[in-house]
Amino acid sequence: MSVQPGWYVDPADPETRRYWDGEGWIGAPIPVDATPPEGPPPPEPAPVAAPAPLPPGAHPGQPGPGPQPGQPGTGPWPGHPGGPGPWPGQPGGPGPWPGQPTGVGQPGGPPPGWPYPTWPGRPPLPQPHGLPLASYGARLVARLIDFGAVFLLNVAVNGWFVWRYLEEIAPYLRESVRRALAGNSSTEGLPQPGEQAGLLQIVILLIATALWFAYEVPSMAARGQTFGKRMMGVRALPVEADQPLGFGRATRRWSTLGLPTMLWYCCGLGLLLQFVDAVSVLFDQPLRQALHDKRAQTVVVQLPRTRPEPRTTPRDRANHPGDTP
Repeated sequence: MSVQPGWYVDPADPETRRYWDGEGWIGAPIPVDATPPEGPPPPEPAPVAAPAPLPPGAHPGQPGPGPQPGQPGTGPWPGHPGGPGPWPGQPGGPGPWPGQPTGVGQPGGPPPGWPYPTWPGRPPLPQPHGLPLASYGARLVARLIDFGAVFLLNVAVNGWFVWRYLEEIAPYLRESVRRALAGNSSTEGLPQPGEQAGLLQIVILLIATALWFAYEVPSMAARGQTFGKRMMGVRALPVEADQPLGFGRATRRWSTLGLPTMLWYCCGLGLLLQFVDAVSVLFDQPLRQALHDKRAQTVVVQLPRTRPEPRTTPRDRANHPGDTP
């Protein structure tokens, strides 16, 4: 990419303009809204080097001793005065950093039209509060464990209502299956579900939602962990501080994922919303936040694995180490 000489907005400071001579930025910057002069800016006067201090006992006009090793003029490091040369990308160096376009190593930033250089390669993953982010696999397994625990609670509390609901819709289901096996697609004369089927469905969803709330919100508010998260060694933390979520934040976090359970009877709309929330972790960068994490401003981190201390057997006080029988 070849850029013609002229006055351009400085990529390093968009509030100023500088003159690009085709190879690098020269001259002092001017405000971006100022009218630039015709042609390049006048050359800046060369800085006057300060005289080197005389060594003790030397008189003006008397040559001093030569440079000592490690002093300016003899340093062996790149960029040191008198050394092999400056680092790549420094003024006067052999060239830009590897992977940067020509001109990026010049003072003042890249040439006009080039994006300002950012982190080379893939940036490092963030570590909120010094802890690595939990992987999607660990979060998925933890959620499946929690779903299994909530399912067992529903079997114990919601089982009778589910059985009554199945009794109400059993005639409709049996006749529909019989006609399907016989190749009859007609819906005329099908027995309708019982009058209490709709009410039982709402009661079942209400109880299931309440059980999920009671299982997850209190434990998340106090420790940031459910049973599944403790099993997988992950924890939810606020983005801004390493502290408990609190009841309000834990409720906001759960409601985005749990409340759509009430919409399961609407052609599975609730399940669709919960699926979108669950897979949103895969597309969020850089904190891997699901929709419920974004609403509550939380992140899920992987806790360090602590090794159990080796068991020590009590020593026999009568026989000290080193004693002979």
